Amino acid sequence: MLLDVQNLTKVYRKGVRANDDISLTLDGGEVFGLFGHNGAGKTTLLNQIAGLARPTSGSIRIDGHDPVSDPATARRLCSLQPQAQVPLEGITPRQAIEIMARIRGARQRRARERAAELIAALELEQWADTAGDKLSGGVRRLTAFCMAAAEPGRLVMFDEPTNDVDPVRRRLLWGQIRTLAESGCGVVLVTHNVVEAERSVDRLVVLDRGRVLARGTPAQLRGLHGDRLRLELLTPDSTDAERLADDLSPTGWRAGEAVVNGRRVVVPIEADAAADALTWAQRQRDAARVDEFSVTPTSLEDVYLTLVGANGTDPTPEEDRHASLAA
Repeated sequence: MLLDVQNLTKVYRKGVRANDDISLTLDGGEVFGLFGHNGAGKTTLLNQIAGLARPTSGSIRIDGHDPVSDPATARRLCSLQPQAQVPLEGITPRQAIEIMARIRGARQRRARERAAELIAALELEQWADTAGDKLSGGVRRLTAFCMAAAEPGRLVMFDEPTNDVDPVRRRLLWGQIRTLAESGCGVVLVTHNVVEAERSVDRLVVLDRGRVLARGTPAQLRGLHGDRLRLELLTPDSTDAERLADDLSPTGWRAGEAVVNGRRVVVPIEADAAADALTWAQRQRDAARVDEFSVTPTSLEDVYLTLVGANGTDPTPEEDRHASLAA
């Protein structure tokens, strides 16, 4: 087992419990996702695994090594892309990637080759030799990803790697994450982009207020919704979306609470009620209350929003969620 976290708790001053009895395991070759709202405890968890913060209680082992008692070995085994942008003033992306590879033990030729490989894979050639202070946020973010992936440890952790990254290069980045796992690395991924991550993660946990709400494979978590579909409605504006969600309360085909996100309303429905739901949605469109609508299979994003709520205010713990899925 590459990573073993057991009953990990981190309590800050004034009693703020950032992580609350978290347990998880990870093997090499896996991509493991950490999902949750801002403040759910994801970054705190990564910092403890990397040896940058000391747990209040519980244990962490990276390939058998404790990052608290043996931080040097743990840091050698672990690569981390932090959530914050890395400082690149006075240095180019190519130089930054090569330097990080050398720091992590690569020989000069290997560092040059690996930098060129990653720059090509993410289509960064036109910015590779541009000074860091002239780069966009997305290119800086991709450079930070390359720095963590250039000479990775056995465990590689990425904290919001796709922030500010354009859609084309996000797709390329997800491909590189999978390539790292296929090379034998264990990958821990923090992201808010549940839709994209669903195609990349092998297992995940959903965190809220430092606690694990559910865990399992994407298919296992989607199974929490049973034989359901999702009705998605796009309204003219966010006020219309709120009103539409209120009107959904008495409908007999609605299988769960509607979730509003800006102009979008997503409603879980039973599979055998799809025809009734579509008829209702067409009436709303005819009345100009809805611009577009569709019925699709339940996604991991639906499960995530059901578990944490639209604002992360539904902190029901894992054991009360009938979601005791295999770790």
